[in-house]
Amino acid sequence: MYALVDAVSFYASAEKVFDPRIRNKPVVVLTNNDGCICAVCPIARRLGIPKFIPYFQVKSLLEKHGVVVRSSNYELYADLSDQMMNVMSRFCDNQYIYSIDESFLYFDHYDSCIKDWYEYGQQIRKAIWKETRLPVGVGFGETATLSKAANHAAKKLSGFNGVAVIDSQMSRDEILIRMDVEDVWGIGGKIAKRLKFDGINNAAQLAKQNPKHMRKQFSVVTERTVSELNGISCLSWDEIKSPKKEIFSTRSFGQRITTKNELRGALVTHASIVARKVRRQNSLIKKLMIFASSSPHDEYYYKQTIVYPFIMATDNSCEIANAINRVIDSIYSAGVRFYRCGVGAIELNSKAFIQPDLFIPDHTNSHLMQCLDNVNHRYGDSTLKLAAEGHHERWQMRREFLSPQYTSQWRDIPKIQC
Repeated sequence: MYALVDAVSFYASAEKVFDPRIRNKPVVVLTNNDGCICAVCPIARRLGIPKFIPYFQVKSLLEKHGVVVRSSNYELYADLSDQMMNVMSRFCDNQYIYSIDESFLYFDHYDSCIKDWYEYGQQIRKAIWKETRLPVGVGFGETATLSKAANHAAKKLSGFNGVAVIDSQMSRDEILIRMDVEDVWGIGGKIAKRLKFDGINNAAQLAKQNPKHMRKQFSVVTERTVSELNGISCLSWDEIKSPKKEIFSTRSFGQRITTKNELRGALVTHASIVARKVRRQNSLIKKLMIFASSSPHDEYYYKQTIVYPFIMATDNSCEIANAINRVIDSIYSAGVRFYRCGVGAIELNSKAFIQPDLFIPDHTNSHLMQCLDNVNHRYGDSTLKLAAEGHHERWQMRREFLSPQYTSQWRDIPKIQC
């Protein structure tokens, strides 16, 4: 048996954990630079507050309904996510963390000892609520896809109190017939349109299709989805994730920047983030993409992109910063009000299989980079950083509605007055 445990409006729910004053109020959370609404709590959803719409367009609507607005507090969300995952891991044989707010659980030796899966799901919900104050939905199914469908029912279909179980043909039909085909895990928007054109509108109709025919019409992923909807397990997860083929760090600025030094500092900061992620997956960078641009809404749109090849692949933050210094004059243009920049490792090599060059010295300096990563892991990001990153923060992400970082900053630890 599989289960999918998913937090309810995770970002918005996380904002309520340490602030009881807003637990019964509508809350929305904004994306980077307070641009768009990315999370809406159930109370705000009942007021008709839409997601993925620019904040300025609905600002008056939010004020009218007294909606609490928060900037994305990523430090708080990451810590609460870790706590939530640790709690649910106690209830299963194996766990696969799918995203920051949802996790698959697998029960290999539990079938004989668990008499009521619905009651077991309520135990999981109560434990997570007691220890983290985060509401979650729990869906059980014979396959990963069915557990995802059950979770959808637990959170969004009437008649389920936060837990749904698909363990028979009757329970499967009851949920799948009420589930739009677009809501099936593995069915994207484009495929859903083609399926609806063929008269396949809900998950139950999709489950009745011939898997081989679906493979010919669409792909092997769709074939597996159909099989999974019929209780045939086709999907599995690896204990070790495969390394990424590309790694990017990009962001728009909180305030426009116009000087070369500020742009250089922003690019080096992104380069340091990319280098850290590359080292984490034991890879080396062969080609680096560096870009900066103004806003596409400006009267004059400016964008410059440069691909920088390294003679020898590297993961050294200093080497990558030097690459940015070599190309900054080609990227920067006087008079441009830069809105966005970024750095991407677009060609990665495995560190385990790299071929060194007899005539080119190794500049990766792995001991120095390991020391840098260890210090920042222990004492927090940017405890140690390159001087080229600078100290100016005009270009840092704008978060005007940021709540306290209750679990990661000493100054923000909750205080109880008796």
